[in-house]
Amino acid sequence: MSISKFILTKVLGWHYKYDIPEDLNKFIILAAPHTSIWDFAFGFFYCRAQGKKLHVMIKKESFFFPVGGLLKAMGGFPMDRENPQATMMRLIHEFENNDSYILAICPEGTRKPVHKWKTGYHTIATHAGVPVYMGYFDYAAKEVGLLPEPVEITADARKDTDRIQERYKEMNLTALHPEGYVTE
Repeated sequence: MSISKFILTKVLGWHYKYDIPEDLNKFIILAAPHTSIWDFAFGFFYCRAQGKKLHVMIKKESFFFPVGGLLKAMGGFPMDRENPQATMMRLIHEFENNDSYILAICPEGTRKPVHKWKTGYHTIATHAGVPVYMGYFDYAAKEVGLLPEPVEITADARKDTDRIQERYKEMNLTALHPEGYVTE
């Protein structure tokens, strides 16, 4: 058992149902519901338990000394909220120039309640030619996971995102802070 799996399952008491396929090395994970910084930790240990390195978009303001170095070492990728197009182009470049790149994106874009999710993941996936999977956190069940099939991406980012958001709603997930997760 890896140290990450030990921490996730024995120390933190969480589990997961779905393994990440060994040959799946480039993809985007949508991570929801996102209401806590703890979501990063559970996603990190979930991927590391399976030998995968996860990259996560985190607001650039979080990358201050000494925390910034730790975040980068753990796969943090600074998100410039004032220039999201530049960030997306850098991420597309990362996919194109690496044999393995797994990017987690919280489509809510914040830990606060959001009714309409962001579509930046769609742009990145389309331009980089990578699949999108639905990752999830369920604090009631103490489960973190990745659904086994990629979501269908069409030319309509808004329609795809609304469909994905509805599918998350149907999963009846419990966020750490339920008041921050809008399901209507």
